[in-house]
Order: sequence, then structure tokens, then C-alpha cells
Amino acid sequence: MKKIDEYQIYENHYEQIFQQVRNDPYAQSLGIQLTKFEAGYAEAILEVQEYMVNTFGTVHGAVIYALADHVFSVACNAYGKTSVGLSTTIQFIEAAKPGDKIIARATELKRNFRTGFYRIDIYHGGNMIATMDAVSYRKDQYFIELDD
Repeated sequence: MKKIDEYQIYENHYEQIFQQVRNDPYAQSLGIQLTKFEAGYAEAILEVQEYMVNTFGTVHGAVIYALADHVFSVACNAYGKTSVGLSTTIQFIEAAKPGDKIIARATELKRNFRTGFYRIDIYHGGNMIATMDAVSYRKDQYFIELDD
């Protein structure tokens, strides 16, 4: 059995993979903008809106989670192989407010045939406001047309 070079898949099918991963209706509905997309790495930004706050006037944890989950999804699907979230653990460290621009960065720590391990850090300015550890489950199929 021939070993598949997934980095080569990323390079050869970059545009097709990029179009797929950035076309996330939920992320788009929140105004999340993908700013970097590399093999095993993604970065996105979100400007916190008035309606995204909790009862205390700070950004709702679900919004921070959605931003983190989006970059996780983009990073783990960078190789064109269908990958889904298996588990996540998030820690909220500091609050953000409406008008703040928050940035999430997902970095692949390790990936094998079936699973991928990621670290997602969320920042406002230079301050880390949350961090998430995530594990992806890598399915058998690719969501792009592979060259034979």
C-alpha cells in the first residue's frame, strides 16, 4: 500500500480545500473571518458585537468557543481528509467586550491516520483570553477529488 503524502495533497489542492473550509455558514453568520490557512494551522478573527454578550456584558463563552472550533475545523481539514471534532476542552481566562477583536489560532500538535491533536489559543490584543485542546477524528474519505 502506497503511503499518501498529505502535505502534497494540501499543496496540490490548496484552492479546492480552502474554498471548502472557509465556506462555513455558521462561522459566516457570526462574522468570523479566516485570516490564515496553512497545513495544520489556521487563524481567524471576530469583532465582538453587542448581541454576543452574556448578562454581564462580556462576550459569551459560546462565541469564543465557536471561534476556536472554527479554526480547529479548518486546521484539521487542511489535508482534504474529512475530519470531525472528537473532543474539546476549553479554559476561559479573561473576558472580552463588544467592539473587541478576538483572534483564534489553531496549531496541529500531532496527527496520525485516525486522529489529530490541536492547541487553540484565543487572544484579545496581546492577552490570551482562552485556550482549547482539541482532538479530531479523521474519516477514511477525502472531501476533494484526489489525483490518481
